[in-house]
Amino acid sequence: MIVKNEEKNLPRCLDSVRELVDEIVIVDTGSTDRTKETARSYTENVSDFPWQDDFAAARNFSFSKASMQYCMWLDADDVLESEDRERFRRLKESLSPDTDMVMLRYHTAFDETGSPCFTYYRERLIRRDAGFFWQGAIHEAISPAGNVVYSEAAVSHRKTDPGDPDRNLRIFQRLLREKGTLAPREQFYYARELTAHGRDTEAVAVLEKFLDSGEGWVENEIEACRDLSACFQRLNEPEKSCSALLRSLRFGPPRAEVCCDLGAFFFDRADFSTAAYWYRQALSCTRRDTDGGFVIPDCYGYLPCLQLCVCLYRLGDLKGAEEYNRKAGEFKPNSPAYLYNKAFFESRSAADG
Repeated sequence: MIVKNEEKNLPRCLDSVRELVDEIVIVDTGSTDRTKETARSYTENVSDFPWQDDFAAARNFSFSKASMQYCMWLDADDVLESEDRERFRRLKESLSPDTDMVMLRYHTAFDETGSPCFTYYRERLIRRDAGFFWQGAIHEAISPAGNVVYSEAAVSHRKTDPGDPDRNLRIFQRLLREKGTLAPREQFYYARELTAHGRDTEAVAVLEKFLDSGEGWVENEIEACRDLSACFQRLNEPEKSCSALLRSLRFGPPRAEVCCDLGAFFFDRADFSTAAYWYRQALSCTRRDTDGGFVIPDCYGYLPCLQLCVCLYRLGDLKGAEEYNRKAGEFKPNSPAYLYNKAFFESRSAADG
């Protein structure tokens, strides 16, 4: 782990994994609170690393301090929930020694019930002598290679405070000053930082440059089309917003996330027939988590069913609307929207009866 001023979060993280791991390595990058003292209550392997605005450098230094066969990285606001601890324990027991890398799910956003609503796979366990190194000053990564295993175990990113909202943008701007340009993956994430700071016009230019280069990873290109569409929507350029979503179809069969975006585009314009078409397309999409892209689980069932309920109601198909609401409830039986619709249809039926 690389940490800075994580005195509050560190115990929660380490308590969730201390019985699963064989050693704990903590690298502090300049804490001014009691992070190091807290870390030493769990491990003697606590080191300092001067912060260089380079996450890969810090991550590689932390890996150099490890001695076990595999290295698992975590951030201080990550936890393994009880079910995932058991999955991880079974993984350790069954893992073949010729495995180079293990990909675990990473849950980074959650709905009102605590269920993950945004997830993707990350390289999580790395064989120490496989010759891998982290790359990228920001959003550092190791490209999957060698004998790669996918596991259902997940790490949950449970943020407790926003941290420094400008840090990533500062690093990207420094890279631009020093290098004059950014690599395709850096362009993709730089654009996302710009949108997070309300700088959509600048983000559009970066996203279009990224997409025009044709050098990006396909899952990032698909996501870039979605980001570009959202930028144009906020900039009140609806036709360009729609075109950006359709551009994603160049990269293969549509993802359910894109279909839901297109459904929302036409729904907002009261074109309920076309919206319903795209929501039905979303229901026909196969969820492909191991492709490595960002996944919004609700787009593969709950959300399109709920929206089809509304679309069909607006189109006068009350029976079809009620049926799709029932299907939405199969995915999320405690959803307030589903329960509201259910009560509406029941009251309507009682009035008609």
